[in-house]
Amino acid sequence: MFGLFKKDPIRQLEKEYRKLMEEAMHIQRSGDLRAYAAKIAEAEKIQKKIEELRNS
Repeated sequence: MFGLFKKDPIRQLEKEYRKLMEEAMHIQRSGDLRAYAAKIAEAEKIQKKIEELRNS
């Protein structure tokens, strides 16, 4: 019963991942490829964390 209100860490990370990917898309469209690469790198780190949590 008490676990009902716990936040799912994977769901939170997926939300953050989607947000970063959307920001990266807008940055890419504006033409700043260095900032785009930085956002993609951040998103990949979060994706790795998600995969680690799913595998454990």
